[in-house]
Amino acid sequence: MKYPEFFNKVETITLKDELSEFLGTFEDGIVEFSYLDVVKSAGHSCPTLAGAYLCVLEGLKALYKDEIPKRGEIFVSFKEDIQDGVAGVIANVATHITGATTVSGFKGIGGNFVRHDLMSFNADINSSMKLQRLDSGESVEIIYNPSSIPANPMQQQLMQKIMQGVATDEEKISFGKLWQQRVADILQNIDQVITVK
Repeated sequence: MKYPEFFNKVETITLKDELSEFLGTFEDGIVEFSYLDVVKSAGHSCPTLAGAYLCVLEGLKALYKDEIPKRGEIFVSFKEDIQDGVAGVIANVATHITGATTVSGFKGIGGNFVRHDLMSFNADINSSMKLQRLDSGESVEIIYNPSSIPANPMQQQLMQKIMQGVATDEEKISFGKLWQQRVADILQNIDQVITVK
């Protein structure tokens, strides 16, 4: 499987998942997620996916500081409705990493390890995402704004040619490279695109 090298340079997210420990899945329940993991789950890499990953990464850092985040013990909120824009795409990334879902998640074992009802939409927040610890009630809000990382002007022109069915094979490859270059620039400039409050 070949993919852009920069995927491997993105900081990974480590959590403790007590369900996986209970079921003998991962030793000590320690599980690690990478940007490549969410790309494979989504089937593509784009600025939205990169932003969702960074929101969770930076949000968990701020929320847990020196502790290992607890997977399945994090409530995730979004301002948008699940059907609005890319809210569903972003939510899928949050679910992939935190385990939180609305109604479709794991119902638990003897009242433990419950994963459903840990995500909400249409929340009264002014950010891209809110993460809240179930144990302490502490929360952080994360704002993602990639506008400071512009796309190459050629990207739009090449996309139009591809959509019109007139692009050459070389132009299709060039478009993909330009698209992923912006994603790489976003992932490499976290301080410019992510604000945690």
